Amino acid sequence: MTRILVVEDDPAIVFGLKTNLSFEGYEVATADDMDSALVAAERESPDLVVLDVMLARGASGFDVIERLRADGFLGPILVLSARGAETDKVSALRLGADDYVTKPFSLAEVLARVAALLRRAAPRPAEPPVAAPPTVEFGEVEVDLAAREVRLRGAVVELTKLEFDLLAYLCRNAGRVLSRAQLLREVWGLTHDGSARTVDNVVAHLREKLGEDAEEPRHLLTLRGAGYRFELAGNGRRGRRGK
Repeated sequence: MTRILVVEDDPAIVFGLKTNLSFEGYEVATADDMDSALVAAERESPDLVVLDVMLARGASGFDVIERLRADGFLGPILVLSARGAETDKVSALRLGADDYVTKPFSLAEVLARVAALLRRAAPRPAEPPVAAPPTVEFGEVEVDLAAREVRLRGAVVELTKLEFDLLAYLCRNAGRVLSRAQLLREVWGLTHDGSARTVDNVVAHLREKLGEDAEEPRHLLTLRGAGYRFELAGNGRRGRRGK
């Protein structure tokens, strides 16, 4: 059974979420602060975390996201918060959240977003064996799409699930102009209510981790008014698709 951890300090919201998620067939655990959330995450091994940003005691939800990711939690994190400023959404996404819903929210919408995140995180059917794993190389970066591993000058680069999904989509569509709306739809999902700035901030974070010059990127190019284009060659350097 799919397990969901709800981290929320408002008893009424906890009751509503737990009741409705349980009705949908999920096994639900709850916590109301960072310490209990970390204990529950280790004990329950949830498939998804629903998290409030403004917790009454101690650390904020942002701190919880950071600790969960640092502790190796790889599942989706859905943030529910009364803080609707774009800076809050961007902060949550950069720390490793996968989606962000502002309060007051519709339970139907939350359930739909939970289902969408779980579908995206579900293992895909095994592909037929190939002679070599699908690999994309550009500059000093090597992306193993099968192993979901990225290396920069031979060292592993730690990416969030969202960052890797975006990079993988760009690699698979190298040379094509991709609008921000298309990236939101294909990478974030149809139910996500992010803006163009959401994409821009994750791209900027990805460039930083991959050693790209923010002012003059060589591979992940911004096309003013159009979106982005990923180039394997990068300023004349030859890229290779596959090994």
